[in-house]
Amino acid sequence: MTADGPAGLRIQPQCGVNTTAWPCATLLACTWDPELIEEIGKAGGEEVKENNIGIWLTPAVNIHRSPLCGRNFEYYSEDPLLAGMMAASMTLGVQKVPGCGTTIKHYACNNQEDNRMYVNEHISERAMREIYLKGFEIAVKTAQPMTIMSSYNLVNGVHTANSHDLLTAAARDEWGFAGYVMTDWGTSED
Repeated sequence: MTADGPAGLRIQPQCGVNTTAWPCATLLACTWDPELIEEIGKAGGEEVKENNIGIWLTPAVNIHRSPLCGRNFEYYSEDPLLAGMMAASMTLGVQKVPGCGTTIKHYACNNQEDNRMYVNEHISERAMREIYLKGFEIAVKTAQPMTIMSSYNLVNGVHTANSHDLLTAAARDEWGFAGYVMTDWGTSED
């Protein structure tokens, strides 16, 4: 079982379950306190376990590139180092709870909500490595999340869910990711 985040475990209200509403990722990142974020992750992990969930679909590691991005509240920062540190801390906290894991998402370059299934992000190798992938790299190398969720968009002409360069060459071969990759809901419906 999975449950979405990002500001607490999202369970359907008809289930009669109350969960903690944590501050959004941007506010958590403003603390610059990885130990606090790890504690929040552990508390969230306890709720994950208590509700018979295995994987919490959080943290979102994308970068604040535009104030118009509809998902900025899910993302930690415009700084890849801070985003990666916070995501790693959240993951470490959740995964301290036996049987519970995280899904770092939306891998990669998920910078807009409008037309997100078809937008093609043209990005240089340097910008990709230094800005868009760095937070994911830090989270994987530091915390080894259980899963990575690919994004809907294309990067340099290839849907991220089908990108050997992103999913295998970078995540697995370079960073040592040992978990599994999932697509975002409906990615492969076309």
